[in-house]
Amino acid sequence: MRQYLISLLVAVVSIAAPATLAQSPSPAVHDPWQPLAFLIGTWEAKTGGGAAAAKVIGTYSFAPELNNHILARHSGNASCKAPADFDCEHTDLLYLYPEGKTVKAIYFDNEGHVIHYDVTTPTPTSAVFLSDPAIPGPQFRLLYERKDSILSGKFQMRMTGQSEFNSYLEWSGNKK
Repeated sequence: MRQYLISLLVAVVSIAAPATLAQSPSPAVHDPWQPLAFLIGTWEAKTGGGAAAAKVIGTYSFAPELNNHILARHSGNASCKAPADFDCEHTDLLYLYPEGKTVKAIYFDNEGHVIHYDVTTPTPTSAVFLSDPAIPGPQFRLLYERKDSILSGKFQMRMTGQSEFNSYLEWSGNKK
């Protein structure tokens, strides 16, 4: 009788175990781009302020690349009128990448600048890219905010010894 009960118990456990495993929820997959989904797409960019005093019209796009391992921003301009010290032929790349549960970014441009950013999303429609204040030189901040169908951006600098960030370039535009 004892052998029969053990066999019955083993049979019940072996039948119930797969059913229990099938019902257990799979662990949630972390999508690092979900908080930044409001950025994804192609956007018009028309400058509207900042110390650069440039009048630029162009586009930029945010899109997942490399099998969704990075989020890339590519930009280009269609027209530019600016002071002589502003590079109207400016080109840059911005790559966002997950590092654990946080998002980092790295910026490159044709003038040789490289900026490392920590990325936060204080609201569901805003993102702040902030460079490390411990690195010598100015600290940089890149802000994006979406209101309805318009995405606005600001590139700001805080010079060594200053407490406030000042806008170098500000832009906004609709999604294309």
